[in-house]
Amino acid sequence: MTRLIADYVVVGAGSAGCAIAYRLVEAGHSVLVVEHGGTDAGPLIQMPGALSFPMNMARYDWGYFSEPEPYLGGRVLATPRGKVLGGSSSINGMVYVRGHARDFDHWAEAGAMGWAFRDVLPYFKRMESWHDGGHGGDPAWRGTDGPLHITRGRRDNPLYDAFVQAGRQAGYQLTGDYNGEKQEGFGPMEQTVWKGRRWSAANAYLKPARATQRCEVVRGLVERVAFAEGRATGVCLAGGQLVEARAEVILAAGAINSPKLLMQSGIGPADHLRETGITVLRDRPGVGGNLQDHLELYVQMAASQPVTLFRYWSLLGKAWVGARWLFTRTGPGATNNFESAAFIRSAAGVEYPDIQFHFLPLAVRYDGQAAAEGHGFQAHVGPMRSASRGTVRLRSADPAAAPRIRFNYMSDPQDWADFRKTIRLTREIFEQDAFAPFRRHEILPGEGVRTDAGLDDAIREHVESAYHPCGTCRMGAADDPGAVVDPQTRVIGVDGLRLADSSIFPRITNGNLNGPSIMVGEKAADHVLGRQLPPEEATPWIHPDWATAQR
Repeated sequence: MTRLIADYVVVGAGSAGCAIAYRLVEAGHSVLVVEHGGTDAGPLIQMPGALSFPMNMARYDWGYFSEPEPYLGGRVLATPRGKVLGGSSSINGMVYVRGHARDFDHWAEAGAMGWAFRDVLPYFKRMESWHDGGHGGDPAWRGTDGPLHITRGRRDNPLYDAFVQAGRQAGYQLTGDYNGEKQEGFGPMEQTVWKGRRWSAANAYLKPARATQRCEVVRGLVERVAFAEGRATGVCLAGGQLVEARAEVILAAGAINSPKLLMQSGIGPADHLRETGITVLRDRPGVGGNLQDHLELYVQMAASQPVTLFRYWSLLGKAWVGARWLFTRTGPGATNNFESAAFIRSAAGVEYPDIQFHFLPLAVRYDGQAAAEGHGFQAHVGPMRSASRGTVRLRSADPAAAPRIRFNYMSDPQDWADFRKTIRLTREIFEQDAFAPFRRHEILPGEGVRTDAGLDDAIREHVESAYHPCGTCRMGAADDPGAVVDPQTRVIGVDGLRLADSSIFPRITNGNLNGPSIMVGEKAADHVLGRQLPPEEATPWIHPDWATAQR
């Protein structure tokens, strides 16, 4: 059997793993990236408008599901995770959100010293190649020559502007760049799309890293981390192959598979490992805990004019969209079609936004099933900072077995009040004059659903994951018994092993997680290399009347 050895072994070719590999190779090191999934070539991944396909394909997705969720009537929710080069950045919705500055300040306050906004801003800027498309923004807050291209859609459809103007009419702020100084407000949404193509972590980072000849991708299922005298020396693959690291092993397998892999390696809650038949190497009770996600409801409206994307929903229409993209990289296939967004506060006394809107000029489920009403539009909406927490646990000692994922969605009573509030605020926006030329009636939850009990039933039946799992290997102080990695991304209690992906988030960030996951990879690479970018002071816009006004 061929011996594979490099300076560093990175497990997972996803958002963080690709960034880590790129920066280590850039510094002159050799890297082996271990990935179970295959190639990201082909139009279903590379065409932004086809985003609902790859996350529903076993070829690209691990195919995970939650356990029956007790507070959602026992529903089992899909938990797609990328099993392909680029990881979940190759099957996600391509929405780019950094998160609010206060999110990262909270990380530092929770024990992740050196991860406040002033510390992470330079890494966001280093990774970005930002193109504002003439829509305004905050250039001083953004990066212009990084590997990750960030663009904005053309916003040609009149519904995109109607959404923003409706927000203004309802009394909310406007923002030209929610990734800049001012997150709060209504404005254009950003996407990881470049020249009409999905700009995944594989396209941005892995391909240039491999071109140096110092980075090689190894296909295989990692069964466990190999240790010698308490130090990680490599990883064992199914079939018995050992991939060895001269310096360090870095796990970047994501919020579900990173804790799974730690537990398979004997690092995790001791009682659970013993019950599963795994020898305990280190008792770390925080492994697999602190699981968080964003839930969202699609508030759907029937349209009175045929201006929505439903015009392309026939076989002929889809063929036209695909052909236009294939030959010109333009049209509806060249965008994720999430081109307007908003971040608002749910109540007076909330310092910074805790509700996010994705606006889409089509009434459709994420799995691609269009609403029976035909022409329509929708806002994906949900609270950003639920107090509910779940767990990832092993189903058995078999590395090929799917883990047991229990989010405990809506287990905190406040979640129900918060979610009812988001629905009512969304309805108010859709009732503004800007939507009068386009609005017919509400499809979901339905115009007759008005009482708290009725809304709770709609939430229980229709709410969906936004596919933002995180927090399962929480970063914190080295002496924090619930922490899994220290602020240098080293796994606490062993040597030679780091972990860097969305699983280390102490608390979920505002918005989609791909951007902050890549940032974690960028910053972790500098910790590995023993360097850091100088902190930058930047004060985010906070509503001057936040303590007494909701908008």
